[in-house]
Amino acid sequence: MADHRPYNVLFLCAGNSARSILAEGILRKDGAGRFNAFSAGSQPKGVINPFALKVLDSFEYPTDGFRSKGWDEFSGPNAPVMDFIFTVCDAAAGEACPIWPGHPASAHWGIEDPAAVQGTDIEKERAFVQAFKYLKNRIAAFLALPMASLDQMTLTQHLTEIGRLEGTTSGTVLPFDRSST
Repeated sequence: MADHRPYNVLFLCAGNSARSILAEGILRKDGAGRFNAFSAGSQPKGVINPFALKVLDSFEYPTDGFRSKGWDEFSGPNAPVMDFIFTVCDAAAGEACPIWPGHPASAHWGIEDPAAVQGTDIEKERAFVQAFKYLKNRIAAFLALPMASLDQMTLTQHLTEIGRLEGTTSGTVLPFDRSST
């Protein structure tokens, strides 16, 4: 992959209100200058879960400019061409989705849905902190990859391995190629 511009990365989830927002916020800060972070959902909820913003803020990550949006915003002719697409929930990984221009590298990085946790606010926040940490670990491993020196097959293998780091969802989802769906 050429290093002529920052890489564009899209994090997909069904609702685009929790996990994909956390991932976008983490990459926005940790990959600043090298990566542009985006997120979207197949069935966006229309609102950001307040615990996602609270946890991002507590770890000093950006909380501004987020909105729950559909993935169709990133499949049209005026959308930025994605270099990487990561699904962070099993539901989005299993859905038929748009054909992505540019044949982005993609992988499934499933994380349990912190928004599904029932209980006290402390228990809910704890679930978001856990999801944040799992996503931060995956993104740190991703940022450490020597992008310019990896061929497509090796890069795909690394991206798949990152998706198997601690915290992965129990459901097995095979690596996918969204460009041919």
